[in-house]
Amino acid sequence: MRRAGIGLTAGLWALLAVAPLLLSEWKLSQLSQLISYGVFAMSLAFVWGQAGLLCFGHAVFFGIGAYAMAVVTKAMVPGVPDGTGFGLAAAGVLSGLVALLAGLLLFRGRGLSGAYFAIVTLAAAVVAERAASHWSFIGGFNGLLDVPPLRYSFGGTTVELFDAVPVYYVLLTSALGMYLLLLFLERSPFGTALRAIRDNELRTAYFGFDVSLHKSFAFGVSGAVAGFAGGLFATQFGFVSPALIGVPLSTEVLIWAALGGREVLLAAFVGAILVRSLEGALSDALGSTWLLALGGMFIASVVLFPAGLLGRVLALPLPRRMTRAATPAAMPSAGKEG
Repeated sequence: MRRAGIGLTAGLWALLAVAPLLLSEWKLSQLSQLISYGVFAMSLAFVWGQAGLLCFGHAVFFGIGAYAMAVVTKAMVPGVPDGTGFGLAAAGVLSGLVALLAGLLLFRGRGLSGAYFAIVTLAAAVVAERAASHWSFIGGFNGLLDVPPLRYSFGGTTVELFDAVPVYYVLLTSALGMYLLLLFLERSPFGTALRAIRDNELRTAYFGFDVSLHKSFAFGVSGAVAGFAGGLFATQFGFVSPALIGVPLSTEVLIWAALGGREVLLAAFVGAILVRSLEGALSDALGSTWLLALGGMFIASVVLFPAGLLGRVLALPLPRRMTRAATPAAMPSAGKEG
């Protein structure tokens, strides 16, 4: 099954690459918007699926990234260039730093875990949304409008990207870059340590690993990727508001990752795209009760498919270093002391 995951993973990325040949311009622009949500879901899957950190306030980092992108590209910060690249860099770095500092604070010593960590992050989302609603510099309750689209400078001329195809490929390339970064970390010795912490934190600490530092770094990386996704979102929708930083979006991304498969990055990415698309269809068909239907699907998925709908299908083989058979030379000799 895991061997098949390699082919399916490559096939999905190839399908996304040829999407402009298969979709109309309107549907392609919709898919571009959904990709930013997919990157957001991957960021949560990394810290939840790998380190076991169930964050109920992950939209805080998404919202920080969106606001950072808006503030920079609207030239609201004196001395900071207003290009798209600077905006995305600010979105990722600022969100990552906030997440890292929060992790160092929450995980030091014995730290928070399980339900306690979930409750604290939920409270943080409520406080952050309230703070954003009352901060006039970032627009208060109304947020910031007219956020510039993707743009680049060439020969002293600034070109804004409005056409659906180039915008789509910028979003897809960004998503692939974030996927490869998180996949590299997941399959590195650092990722192996994170999974050990997820399965048995006390035993991992007993073997000499700095559990709090590993969790803090993972939380920082996850926050940075979420902030980057928020920056991409701001360029697509042209506005940011306190709703991006609060509880509802934090809850939605949990559903996306869980339904797709929280332990597999691409499963969470595809889950976000599929569920977000389904939300529109449910709202049209069921009206105000569509949330109940989505909640029922979430409960059914957790009970019937604990690994998510796509988790087992898209799972990749373990890294070679973890499947390498032990050689006789590496085995301790029988009866030999020390």
